[in-house]
Order: sequence, then structure tokens, then C-alpha cells
Amino acid sequence: MLLAHGGLLPQSEPISERKASPRRKGVMQGVLIFLLGILLVPILGVFTSFAPGRLSNMFEFFTIMAALLCFLGGALRIFYAAIFEEGAPTPQFGPPESYAPPAITPPAARLSALPQGTVNPTIGWRARPETAEIVQPPSVTDNTTRLLQKRNSESESE
Repeated sequence: MLLAHGGLLPQSEPISERKASPRRKGVMQGVLIFLLGILLVPILGVFTSFAPGRLSNMFEFFTIMAALLCFLGGALRIFYAAIFEEGAPTPQFGPPESYAPPAITPPAARLSALPQGTVNPTIGWRARPETAEIVQPPSVTDNTTRLLQKRNSESESE
């Protein structure tokens, strides 16, 4: 991302200055309506079961309407906000208005914390030994095979 924009980070507003986009506001409204339905419908359902006669029918109607408006209306509000409302603005790339390039110090002013390196760092270095000349020890199975061959030759001679 830095290479694509000339080494500059996107300029964004501080969190305290950011405003919610219309899309985000609409989605939050839909979620709140939906949560209101989760709270309101069971309460109206309890009122419906305890209400006498004609009052019970009225609470039943309000329960059905609350369920339709909250659950269906909340879902539709989220859907509408997600598809048709404007989202957050994209970040603008470039230097801020008060941008000044860093001051470059001349090379003579820089001090090194390390001493100057040697010209020939291989002095005192010796070559590694040629390990292919070292004789490898015999395998563990060689002695066992010899013993078995020795037994077979003894048993054949008897």
C-alpha cells in the first residue's frame, strides 16, 4: 500500500472527528428496531395470555403487528441501508497540508559508533579440514553379519 501511493500513508481524521456514514446509521437503526422486537413481542405475548376477553384480542393484534414491524421492518431497514445508502468516504492519499520533508544532515556530521572495518578480515583464517579423507567407522551390522557367516560355516563343517 505504501509503494502504490509514493510511500505516504492515507490521511484520515482523528477518531473523535469521524462521523458515522448514512449506511452505518441505517444499519444501526435496523439493528435497534430488531432488538426492540426481541424485547417487545414476548412482553406483549405475556399481556395477551393474562388479559381478559376482548382485551386479549387487542393485545394479540398488537403482538402480531409488533412482530411484523420490528422483525421484518428491522431486516428491511438493514437491507436498504446496506444497498442504497452512501458508505464512509475513502481515505485520501497524499502528504498533509503542513508537510515538510525531513532535514538531511551532511555526511561529515554523522558519527559512527563502530570502529572502521578492516580491509582484509580473513587474516588468521585457516581452511576447513577435508572431511572426505577421514575413514568412516564400519557399520554395526557388518560385525553381526560376519558372526552369522562364521556360525553358518561352523554348522556346515559339522
